[in-house]
Amino acid sequence: MKKLFTILLTIFVGMNLQAQINIYSHRHYESDKILFKKFTDQTGIKINVIKGSADQLIERLVSEGNNSPADILLTVDAGRLYRAKAAGILQPVESKKIYENVPSSMRDPDGYWFGLTVRARVLVYSKERVKPSQLSTYEDLATRKWRGKIAVRSSSNIYNQSLMASMIEANGSRKALSWAKSVRKNMARAPRGSDRDQARAVAAGLADVAIMNTYYLGILANSSDAKDREVFKKVSVFFPNQEDRGTHINISGAGITKSSKNKKDAIRFLEFLTGPESQKIFGSVNYEYPIKIETNQSELLKSWGSFTYDTLNLSILGSNNAEAVKLFDKAGWE
Repeated sequence: MKKLFTILLTIFVGMNLQAQINIYSHRHYESDKILFKKFTDQTGIKINVIKGSADQLIERLVSEGNNSPADILLTVDAGRLYRAKAAGILQPVESKKIYENVPSSMRDPDGYWFGLTVRARVLVYSKERVKPSQLSTYEDLATRKWRGKIAVRSSSNIYNQSLMASMIEANGSRKALSWAKSVRKNMARAPRGSDRDQARAVAAGLADVAIMNTYYLGILANSSDAKDREVFKKVSVFFPNQEDRGTHINISGAGITKSSKNKKDAIRFLEFLTGPESQKIFGSVNYEYPIKIETNQSELLKSWGSFTYDTLNLSILGSNNAEAVKLFDKAGWE
């Protein structure tokens, strides 16, 4: 009887001591659910997810301090990951696998965060009214030929802030400000809506060219709404700056929290997400490029062609963010 009790007690304790990691996630995608389950099936490590906006989650981590249950912060845009590092809520990670999996430009130089997927910020144009030969660079959008023809969202959006941060790094603040002023004059309407709304504006004839992320075009192409699928059919993708620095990209990424109580398993999870199996799922399910873009296997993304991307270390998007916001304000870009 005593032996049976000991066995049952061991089983009970084992059940309650199941390895687990806690993720604070800004992402809300089907690919993530698939990968979380696959990781648990392979390792037995349970994944608990708390969702919220990036700013809310960063603020929560700051407030919770060392008492936070979070092991991983998972979010979109390098600028937000930079903020998390600056707030002191992440810790550096050493993992040969992660460093091999993630290109140096897509991870923090000090190892505080790592890219998981890539999105390119491209020009989406009307097939009816624009020829690809008319397009060239982000800088060209500031010329008079695009007066009243550009659709783009608000400057308060982190994707635009990161694009502006890259422009500052490439051309300097003075030229970046001039560019923003001219693009503002060339807008077909005041900035509004999401990235998808910019493509809808082009399809509706309200604008000829939109600045948007490839990921959202993938959503339109596979939407359950027939109207959005029609939007996709009316537009095409152009990768700007192919003759110089390459197209601006950004990432979804993750870092291990400073408060993590399960660091070893958290590192194992990031190794899993940056590995080839997970990277293939990200691309095929969620229309995101793998962090090694040349290994992309998504047929939709392949249909847009290969492209050269800007290899600027993405931490600079964070360090230039404050200047980007200031220049947008000066330019009158709402």
